[in-house]
Amino acid sequence: MKLRPEVKKAFLIGAICAIAYGSVYICRDILSALSPQLTEAGIFNTDQLGTLSSVFFVTYAVGQLINGIIGDKVSGKYMVSFGLILASLCLFAMPHITQLGAAPFIVYGAMGFFLAMIYAPMTKLISENLEADLATRCHVGHAMASYAAAPIAGLFAAWMVWTPAFNASSTILLIMGIVFFVSFTIFEKKGLVQPNRFKAKKEAGGNIKVLLKREILKWTVVSMLTGIVRTAVLFWLPTYISQHLSFDAESSALLYAVGTSVIAINSILAVVILDWLKQDLNKAILLFFSVAATCFLGVFLVQQPHINLALLVLAMIFSNCASSLMWSRYCPSLIDTGMVSSATGYLDFCSYMAAAISSKLFAGAVGAIGWSNLILVWFALMCCGVIVALPFRKKVKVS
Repeated sequence: MKLRPEVKKAFLIGAICAIAYGSVYICRDILSALSPQLTEAGIFNTDQLGTLSSVFFVTYAVGQLINGIIGDKVSGKYMVSFGLILASLCLFAMPHITQLGAAPFIVYGAMGFFLAMIYAPMTKLISENLEADLATRCHVGHAMASYAAAPIAGLFAAWMVWTPAFNASSTILLIMGIVFFVSFTIFEKKGLVQPNRFKAKKEAGGNIKVLLKREILKWTVVSMLTGIVRTAVLFWLPTYISQHLSFDAESSALLYAVGTSVIAINSILAVVILDWLKQDLNKAILLFFSVAATCFLGVFLVQQPHINLALLVLAMIFSNCASSLMWSRYCPSLIDTGMVSSATGYLDFCSYMAAAISSKLFAGAVGAIGWSNLILVWFALMCCGVIVALPFRKKVKVS
């Protein structure tokens, strides 16, 4: 069967974006995957790892806000490619500066800002150049790539010592930065991509009023809640497996790789369930948060290590389903406002600021209240998500 030209274009754009975005997550997740190795070797302690992750999340969050606004004015080709290249240089420097005082925190924070040049402009680039349904498929595709990247980071940690693992990850980023720039330069010359096609709507009350009408406040809360699970809980997953479930460092890395591979199905699962619920976003969010809360409660109650881990993975899958709908359906639906990049950057900012604060708090909470009580905190967060989805004031659908 012959494919429509628009489908071929979506495949080309989606494939390059998915691989590029996947490379981002290999580099983001490598510190988490290496955390048992780094603590055993005495390179960083648990508190220092918590600080590193918090610094990264803060700079990534602020970068999302700033770069999201810039991304509505500057071609995504430049934003994404230069972000990848600059971040690769930071990651390459990390193994060489671990003993230089504040240097690793500064460099890792800079990497966070550079990586924040990628997602919001990429979302806008896809949304403004593809039909809505094809754009959604591309967003699901690069979300899948981001989750598939985490197991690769886990395998790097299982097969390599920490310095080669950092170097391999930074090399992948550098290559993809070059590939992205060259590919989209070719796409532009062939007329497949036209940057900045949509401009922000002019309306009384300004851009904020436009976004308020599109339920940005509700999605802000969803972004914060899911960001904590999607980012902070995932960061501490290898440490949880090794410390609380008592697996050794190598087993922790392998279980992390397997667990994150399973978590990757959330993007597809979210769209399938949304179709089953006839595109009702409120019902979908309620279902996802309810199942996630139930699973977190199971994690608290069940002590058998393998079942405990399975329930934790399920909880993360369904929390991430709510997140996936936000990125793959809600944000692209704002294309007519001309503020896809700004709104996406803002929501990512909220997500990672919540993750930054919670990651640091989690590091202290492990020693103060223990893993079991921390799991109850995660359960409470998902209960808040259930409240956000209620009541159904109106049926919210996306095209």
